[in-house]
Amino acid sequence: MKFDKQLIMSKIIFDSGISLDGFFAGENRGPKNPMGGVSGQIHSWMFNQKAFWEYLGFEGGKEDSADGKYIRETIARTGAFIMGKRMFEEGEASWPNDLYKADVYVLTHEKREPWVQEGTTTFYFINDGIESALSKAKKSAKGKDIRIQGGANTIQQFLNAGLVDEFFIHIAPVFLGNGIRLFDGLDKDKYDLQITEVIPSDLTTHLRYKLTKK
Repeated sequence: MKFDKQLIMSKIIFDSGISLDGFFAGENRGPKNPMGGVSGQIHSWMFNQKAFWEYLGFEGGKEDSADGKYIRETIARTGAFIMGKRMFEEGEASWPNDLYKADVYVLTHEKREPWVQEGTTTFYFINDGIESALSKAKKSAKGKDIRIQGGANTIQQFLNAGLVDEFFIHIAPVFLGNGIRLFDGLDKDKYDLQITEVIPSDLTTHLRYKLTKK
């Protein structure tokens, strides 16, 4: 049996900010209230970096530090994205054109033609589950990694299916008290986890984990 080397090289990753008490987003999420209104608290480290605003195509940010280097490295290694419908709906009206600069596969029950943006971003709407989205994303990624963008439920589905190879968590020094937790409802016996990198920062703590399926 022949294997496509590009598909074998790809890793399935996610990269998420959370509060110190484990919340990925606030309550009452929606297009008029993205991330439940807590993005500024969880992602302040990212908004502070010039690399983040460069990715959006704007000028901004106060620093170009190790945090910025991390942002650029993560962008460079990602070849395709997968996200849930709710995350897509929150961003559709406000994201700049060609934000992702790669193919994005949206998990949804909605039947919809691909949304081809100017540049290199195309959104595909997948109606037949995470395995189908992953198969298509691997072909698009051409050997780069597939990033499970969110939201929390979508990440949980991939974790519980045993499909995640590596993840990055950015823990903000803030308590939210309520909201949507990133790791709710997980099969705790699915993986062996190994911390492979810890990067301290003024506004967050970056942790990289390797996952080995048991």
